[in-house]
Amino acid sequence: MIVVTALMMIVWVGASVIVSQLAVGYLMLWMLGPDTFREPVPTAIYSALSYVLAMMMIIMIPKLIKAKRNKNKKLSDGKKTSLKAFLEELGIKGWPTWADIGLAPLGMLAYMLLATGLVAVFSIFPWFNAQEVQDVGFSTFITGFDRLIAFFTIVIIAPIAEEIIFRGWLYGNLKSSFLKKCSKPLSIILANFLVSLAFGIIHLQWNVGVNVFAMSIVLCGLREITGTVYSGIILHMLKNGIAFYLVYVLGIQ
Repeated sequence: MIVVTALMMIVWVGASVIVSQLAVGYLMLWMLGPDTFREPVPTAIYSALSYVLAMMMIIMIPKLIKAKRNKNKKLSDGKKTSLKAFLEELGIKGWPTWADIGLAPLGMLAYMLLATGLVAVFSIFPWFNAQEVQDVGFSTFITGFDRLIAFFTIVIIAPIAEEIIFRGWLYGNLKSSFLKKCSKPLSIILANFLVSLAFGIIHLQWNVGVNVFAMSIVLCGLREITGTVYSGIILHMLKNGIAFYLVYVLGIQ
């Protein structure tokens, strides 16, 4: 039963992300025409709306279903306690601490070492192209305001949304489910591996998938150490910021 529950959570996250992208994408194409995604601003709007819709589906729908089932049960402290518990479930509590900030660069180093090792292992396979370029929807040659829009989308919006979805909701719920049947160390390992595997798969590209799998292993570790997603968001922003600088400023593919 626990395996089925875990698979359902992972499928739910993946399906919600895909459905959100398709729904927002086709709606914008219908409203704005076939040239919609040739400009950075519509592309940024598409990314932001897709993430918002995905988070609403992933987080709110199960919450509403659970609330309907337990409609006769009320928390003694009212809505405030309920909201606090809800945010803590997502790894959002208080404000980022100096520990969150300090652990991010250390996590970045650990991620780079792990990613380098995994890429080296996978490079022995002929079908693995470590140099394949990832298409994130923006032209490499954008400048000025368009570059600012791309920066905001790639370095700010994406890390926050993905950390809340994967290291927040999915990791927290998977670990809680495994804790019902497994020891805490095993629950952490299983939740970390499955979240990281799902995070790699949704990127739909072997070299990127292996890279972000390694990053997710570290991000889940940071979530476990700190109890929040803040350190993971900072690390994710650092990683995307460096990639942005290399691709969109220096023009390195």
